[in-house]
Amino acid sequence: MFVAPNYDEGTLADVLPGALAALGVPGLPDRLGLAARLDGVRRVAVLLVDGMGHHQLPAMAPVAPVIAATLRGELGLALSTTCGFPSTTPTSLVSLATGALPGAHGVLAFNTLVPGTDRVLNHTVWADDPPPAAWVPVPPLYAAAAAAGIDTTVVNRPEYAGSGLTTATSAGARYLPAVDVDSLATGMLTALKEAPARALVYGYHPRLDKAGHEHGLTSAEWAQAAAEVDVLLARLVGGLPEDAALVVTADHGQLDVPADHRIDVHADPALSAGVRVVTGEPRVRYLHTAPGATADVLAAWRSRAGHAAWIGSRDEAIATGWYGPLGERHAARLGDVVVVCRDDWAILATATDPPSVARLIAMHGSLTEPEMRIPLLVHRP
Repeated sequence: MFVAPNYDEGTLADVLPGALAALGVPGLPDRLGLAARLDGVRRVAVLLVDGMGHHQLPAMAPVAPVIAATLRGELGLALSTTCGFPSTTPTSLVSLATGALPGAHGVLAFNTLVPGTDRVLNHTVWADDPPPAAWVPVPPLYAAAAAAGIDTTVVNRPEYAGSGLTTATSAGARYLPAVDVDSLATGMLTALKEAPARALVYGYHPRLDKAGHEHGLTSAEWAQAAAEVDVLLARLVGGLPEDAALVVTADHGQLDVPADHRIDVHADPALSAGVRVVTGEPRVRYLHTAPGATADVLAAWRSRAGHAAWIGSRDEAIATGWYGPLGERHAARLGDVVVVCRDDWAILATATDPPSVARLIAMHGSLTEPEMRIPLLVHRP
């Protein structure tokens, strides 16, 4: 069963607006009720743990004392919300930073065909073409925060500095590099403590997602990464200034995809016929068709893969509301045919994807509860 984001009630895109509303920035929505929960604080740290879905927290708890205590109600507050669609890192990071829904900011996939070209843009290795401000027409909230007198800092990996995705999500904030858990915690806490007045600090931790992709959610490697997340949380919770709060969330969850639930576009002539370019990622695929082939591609895919995915035209996908309002400006970034996997199915494109994609164990992107439901953990001294 699909879990569609409820944009009216609040999603990941409402985390920073709620935090900034609590810090006194006027005119921002607070759909998640964060302003009341953060009442009285003058400094807010927001930590995003890549791949840490709400449904993964119980599996983390045996190696994560802070998370376990939070889930038991002994430490902080454990809430949840959903990310936007698709449940993938570039889409979610831009939604978080800008407060905008996917249909408005236009980052609608991990890999996207640049309209009017044959170029596929991977948002995680994007430099400056297309220009970030043109590709993502909604600015991050940091400039508005700074204009309201709030000190803003992003603490993130040094290799991400200056990339297109980082520019689209961090412009307007001071950028501090952090190479590991220790430097991430130190950077976030130092930025909180040294801010002259009100402060918003954002930190990003990627290793849990990587462990899930490479080794699966039941692996020793994933458990080790989960324990590392808890070390980070312990440092942050224990080091918060008296007038500060920590909000912990994620960009998406994950689920393991078994080998017999993987369909390869390029191993089945019936599925590849009429398909010019395949973009997206294994859990959500965009099929860009040859001229005049869309109807035939739809029919073939519904016949051959309808048991594994929702399959519709671009217009049908837009009509679902999964992206939020999506205008003509961004519609062409979707495929002519959109494939959204059900349950634990995945669609591979082995002729065009990097070989590493077919080796992924845990995946995300679609609309299942483990992928869409994300935590919203609130800690105060």
